[in-house]
Amino acid sequence: MAEWEEKSAELESLGCSVVAVSADSPEHAEKMQRESGAQFPIAYGVARDEAESLGAWWSEDRGGFVQPTEFLLGRRGIVLGALYASGPVGRMSADEALYAIRSRERRRLG
Repeated sequence: MAEWEEKSAELESLGCSVVAVSADSPEHAEKMQRESGAQFPIAYGVARDEAESLGAWWSEDRGGFVQPTEFLLGRRGIVLGALYASGPVGRMSADEALYAIRSRERRRLG
């Protein structure tokens, strides 16, 4: 999350915002936000039915939790990219998101 916060000015200059969502408790989400320095919103308490509505992988390990699921949304909420993981590998970096956004904007304006 710290990486996304570090890139927040670049993302904002492109009209982008970041929102994180977690299955964690409010206390844990607050701790993650504090420790990472993230200024973007972090929602918490994602339940299995909400995870499944996104198509996310729900793991039964450790009492159950949603695996990483990421979306890059364009104007009007159109999904421009998505990543679904079934483990700890496969997360989108802020730099990758910036590259995809800039590339899309060049094509759109070009």
